[in-house]
Parts: sequence; C-alpha cells; structure tokens
Amino acid sequence: QVQLVESGGGSVQAGGSLRLSCVASGPPYMRSCVGWFRQTPGKEREGVASIYSENSHVVYDDSVKGRFAISQDNAENTVYLQMNGLKPEDNAMYYCAASPGVGLWSGDGCLIDYVGKYRFWGQGTQVTVSS
Repeated sequence: QVQLVESGGGSVQAGGSLRLSCVASGPPYMRSCVGWFRQTPGKEREGVASIYSENSHVVYDDSVKGRFAISQDNAENTVYLQMNGLKPEDNAMYYCAASPGVGLWSGDGCLIDYVGKYRFWGQGTQVTVSS
C-alpha cells in the first residue's frame, strides 16, 4: 500500500511562490507515476503536473507551464511542486497522487488527464492566492 502526505500549502499574494511537498511510502513500483492535482468547490479535479520516477520525465498542464516545476528526491521519497508567479486562479486544494505506470505512462510522461487512474491519494493541502 502507498501512503502520501502533502505539506507546504498556505496563503500568498499574487506573484508569490510556494513549494508543495509530497512524502511517499510503500513499494516504489506502485508509485512510478506521481502527479499533482487541484480542485476547487464545484469543479472537477484537474491535473497540474506529473513525474515518472524512473526517468524523471515530467508533464505539465498548459495553465502552469513556465510557472510550476515538479521534481523528485528519490532518497527522501519526496516529490515537490515549486509554484512561482501564483495567480488567483491557482486557488485550490492541491492533492498528490501516485500509481503504477501501467495505463498512465505515455512514452513521454505520466498522463494527468486520467485522474481516476491514479490509485493512491493524499489528504490535500490548501493553496490560497489573494489579488
């Protein structure tokens, strides 16, 4: 079984930065794909970024390209999401999710469109951006 614990959320002004952390436990092969997702009330959960643990290939949603960066520290079993240039539209609960690569690895990275295929989820961390 895989467990994920997020931290690092908070309140910042527009233009500010935050770094989210996701500490994972459990068999590495069950968390080859790790993604960050976000959700606001009344809206579906959406993919933000993903990283494939075996080769560090990354995928970003167009809305965060050039502003957010996902990275991993395998020695610490931690995946980070560095968020710069935050905008009010980035307000959301952010979730870390993990899953085996089967069904998610596209050859270029782990798909973030298939939210329901990620098997393991953290409890979420709130990001609030004020204008």
